[in-house]
Amino acid sequence: MKDILVLGAGRVGKVAAQLLADSGDYVVTLADRHPGALQDFGPASLRRHTLQLDAGDTAALAAALQGRFAVLNAFPFDCAATVAAAARAQGVHYLDLTEDVAATRRIKALAADAPCAFIPQCGLAPGFVSIAAADLARRFERLESLRLRVGALPLYPSNALDYNLTWSTEGLINEYIQPCEAIVDGRRAEVAALEGLEQFSLDGVRYEAFNTSGGLGTLCESFEGRVRELNYRSIRYPGHGALMKALLNDLRLRERPALFKEILEHAIPGTEQDVVVIFVTATGWRDGRLAQHSLSRRVPGRWRAHEPRSAIQLTTAGSACAVLDLLAQGRLPQQGFICQEQILLQEFLTNRFGSIYADTGADDAAPETPSPLPLAA
Repeated sequence: MKDILVLGAGRVGKVAAQLLADSGDYVVTLADRHPGALQDFGPASLRRHTLQLDAGDTAALAAALQGRFAVLNAFPFDCAATVAAAARAQGVHYLDLTEDVAATRRIKALAADAPCAFIPQCGLAPGFVSIAAADLARRFERLESLRLRVGALPLYPSNALDYNLTWSTEGLINEYIQPCEAIVDGRRAEVAALEGLEQFSLDGVRYEAFNTSGGLGTLCESFEGRVRELNYRSIRYPGHGALMKALLNDLRLRERPALFKEILEHAIPGTEQDVVVIFVTATGWRDGRLAQHSLSRRVPGRWRAHEPRSAIQLTTAGSACAVLDLLAQGRLPQQGFICQEQILLQEFLTNRFGSIYADTGADDAAPETPSPLPLAA
């Protein structure tokens, strides 16, 4: 059994640790700075261990990494570069869930000539949607557009924002205020968060979507010069974007993210009764004709009384575990920087952890593509 260190016993890190330990193929140590967060990981066993650890303690972090097969970093995004550097020093494979663009750039620099693999952005978006977008792109001889739309939404919203907190508040604020990468008219560009508002219906439900930061991962770099339009937008219920713009811009809360976090967590309740909505569309030329292929998913949470897990927990943790599992099985490169879009969708969906995204429908079955679009390494 391979020895895994999971850093961060929050909503996603704990579920990832549970999934890996329950598989029977991994020895998992779940680490967090707060001992109380580790209490319900389960009784100590041959496969489950806990460790109190502060990422700022470099000596303790190095000791915790020693001899491990991989570390899955579910700490806040501002810890990513520190943990990645420690993993490189110990020769331990590194995976994380970050959406932060600057952190990923630092990790890519660390991965150069490294003896181990560095696979950041292993969550939902970036993560699964990057894998799905690359799969759709391969169906065309010449690509026109890639549009990624993702949202983690409450099933029963009951406030003016039509929203509940379903994941990291810091991550939510970060994606609402940071510049957003995109490809516009064939060129890489930065577009403003909360702009690009659009409305659409999916399975009879009305949604809106707008620009948010981080969801594309490394897709802009991989597809630069190969696509005319590439963008990512978060899905919300109609009206949410306008209210967020008023709070962040008119009340200038973007300048005071700590205060905005306090306000949100004081006034907006969290929920585990959520649904993840995914809608990825590609257009391009195939056999001399302009065509379109789409992939959609609607993944609900699982609310069993003894072990409730929200949709965002399941999709994010499941994606990270699937990538780690593929790495452990030798299906991914064992060193250097690995983009999510290098992972094949079919291998991901047939993985025991990636199957959370599986769909029995045929709408996203890949047809034979005579001239697949290559991806940058």
